[in-house]
Amino acid sequence: MEIKTLNIGKLQAKIPIIQGGMGVGVSLSGLAAAVANEGGIGIISAAQVGYREPDFINNAKEANIRALRAELRKARQLSPEGIIGVNVMVATNNYDDLVKVAVEEKADVIISGAGLPSHLPKLVEGSETKIAPIVSSGKAAKIITKVWKDKYSYLPDFIVIEGPEAGGHLGFKMDELQEHTNDDLETIFKDVKEELKAFQEDGVEIPIIVAGGIYTGQDIAKFLKLGASGVQMATRFICTEECDADIEYKNAYIKCSKEDIQLIKSPVGLPGRAIRNEFIDIVSKDKIKVTKCFSCLKKCNPADTIYCISKALIESVQGNVTGGLLFTGSNGYRMDKIVTVKELINELTLELEAVN
Repeated sequence: MEIKTLNIGKLQAKIPIIQGGMGVGVSLSGLAAAVANEGGIGIISAAQVGYREPDFINNAKEANIRALRAELRKARQLSPEGIIGVNVMVATNNYDDLVKVAVEEKADVIISGAGLPSHLPKLVEGSETKIAPIVSSGKAAKIITKVWKDKYSYLPDFIVIEGPEAGGHLGFKMDELQEHTNDDLETIFKDVKEELKAFQEDGVEIPIIVAGGIYTGQDIAKFLKLGASGVQMATRFICTEECDADIEYKNAYIKCSKEDIQLIKSPVGLPGRAIRNEFIDIVSKDKIKVTKCFSCLKKCNPADTIYCISKALIESVQGNVTGGLLFTGSNGYRMDKIVTVKELINELTLELEAVN
């Protein structure tokens, strides 16, 4: 199959792959720049991006702003010509501040999920930064596109569909995830494509990117044939040399089995998928008292939350893989070695090209 360029406005990615944003600290400048240098779109996660700053514990808001700016500048130094973006969760308390930093640093794209980014067009007004909401249904795609068009006369530059096989904060109820298979991503894609027809202007289609359970070049080819403009892959990039997480974090994915991956409930009620470890066993039975709140998520109440998600994610990315939280897509168990981003991209493109 011929590899087509992913076009988002004037941006042209040689390969139709967006590396998904992974927080805390899993996808920073190192991984994003490496993907961008290979012709994909590299994404920095803004989630608690300042966790390594010396004043993070007592001044998380400013530490995150400072760190995001630094990561974007570093990524641009590492990849002067590549396409670099940021993933900012709507559920984040300082959402507007982080988006503004991304715009000021001339991020090429901003991808925003964990809620509908209803006022994102206003925050990027006057810039060349392209924006995309993450949706999990045709209904959500229709709602956010209509809001942007009616309120700001702005259509999404592209839309990311996150299916039930993804990790992180998922836009599904727990019982829905337990019944879903990856075939549902195809159904959701068709629904989104149908809903977006009403918003086409002058024959210009909104590019649709699919995510969740995309693992091989054959998976990519399947959705390109259906009419997707590209795919977003996150988990697949964890076991790369350039991934910004600790080596023990990467090894945890190499060591895990299919049975080790399970659905969990996050402190804000959104389900996710994670590798089972001692931490998961503990929080499945009891709460872990929050001794320090980082005010990271809007809907999290430290008095009654089951655990601090910031602390859990920071522990794991720094190498404490038994006492932290490791989000993963459904195929996280399939990785068996650490490779370079170049090697991974080459593998995927060869598989894609081999599809008739």
